[in-house]
Amino acid sequence: QVQLVESGGGLVQAGESLRLSCAASGIDFGIRTVNWHRQAPGKQRELVAIITSRGSTNYAGSVEGRFSISRDNAKATVALQMNSLKPEDTAVYYCNVDAWGKSYWGQGTQVTVSS
Repeated sequence: QVQLVESGGGLVQAGESLRLSCAASGIDFGIRTVNWHRQAPGKQRELVAIITSRGSTNYAGSVEGRFSISRDNAKATVALQMNSLKPEDTAVYYCNVDAWGKSYWGQGTQVTVSS
């Protein structure tokens, strides 16, 4: 059974930082690309960051230079370091892995940035 569990969300002020974590189990994590998405109230889910099995990364333009994704294959975890947070970063953040023709998602973690 595949499980993805996000943690690390919270309430911060603009300009502060948060570090999200996604812990995976039941999956061959080391060979999988892992994605972070977010969904703000009333908006569509947005792809925020990607990290491939080899550690290549890509970011949405709105977070480029502020967010950093990394992975620890030994611990089957992916982190999303979020710096210089803005109120518009407020959303539920989800990690996602596609494997065996299916898309797996965590339950999400809420990030709220006050101005």
